[in-house]
Amino acid sequence: MKAEKQDDDLIADFLSELGIIAHINHPNAARLIGFSIDSGLHLVLEFLPYGSLANKLHGALLSGEFLNWEKRYKVAIGIAEGLRYLHHDCPRRIIHRDIKASNILLGEDYEAQISDFGLAKWLPENWVQHIVYPIEGTFGYLAPEYFMHGVVDEKTDVFAFGVLLLEIITGRHAVDSNRQSLAMWAKPLLEDNDVSTLVDPRLGNDFDPIEMKRAMVTAFLCIDHVSKMRPSMSRVVQFLNGEDLAIDMVMISKTNSGRAVILDASDLQDYTCTNYLNDLNRHMQLVME
Repeated sequence: MKAEKQDDDLIADFLSELGIIAHINHPNAARLIGFSIDSGLHLVLEFLPYGSLANKLHGALLSGEFLNWEKRYKVAIGIAEGLRYLHHDCPRRIIHRDIKASNILLGEDYEAQISDFGLAKWLPENWVQHIVYPIEGTFGYLAPEYFMHGVVDEKTDVFAFGVLLLEIITGRHAVDSNRQSLAMWAKPLLEDNDVSTLVDPRLGNDFDPIEMKRAMVTAFLCIDHVSKMRPSMSRVVQFLNGEDLAIDMVMISKTNSGRAVILDASDLQDYTCTNYLNDLNRHMQLVME
């Protein structure tokens, strides 16, 4: 009976992923060619020559390959545009729930494609959010409200994108060998505008400083521990493309009281980092138990 239930669950998961990906049509999302039920259940996707972003960012350390800033920034914009489509332009709203470097495939000219929709969820038009159990995903990318309460909406993916953007900037893993979260490590450096420590040393000074600032500020906004304070993916695309001039006037600073603030020409957001760090520490403890 247990084996039958596992088989039923596997089939249900496969059909769910197939149903979602079959409705997706965007240059920055994986293209379904077909599927196979011979010797297992398999989706057939378009072949992409450059593999995953994870391999290019992290596997390149062993192979000697190098992803320059121009390609990294193009990839970041491509991922953002893909998520904007899923959240806002797709016939039905889709929350991916597992945005991470290994789920980003790279095609010709390093055009990014979001793949692996195994955890993706439809979000009905009249639903603000969805409660999901069990909690699934990848440690380091999970938004606090998701891993603590199972709350899923577009801002869940926005948080994960912020972590992924930090990976692109720093060349570091979402969780390092000491089990430290990249978001936790980067947060104070973003507040201090410590570009030299944040930027992947392999890049040296070979990057566009305006693009780097946009990427850093966007990542900072996306990993806010309060979901409603994170920007939408439509706004993120505008930030990265330089279409929203407010992002170029943003300053990240730290007050004497230890509270981080984002100063914008048209807005002022104030929040504590303590709760954010406590949430991530609690999540780490739960994972390690």
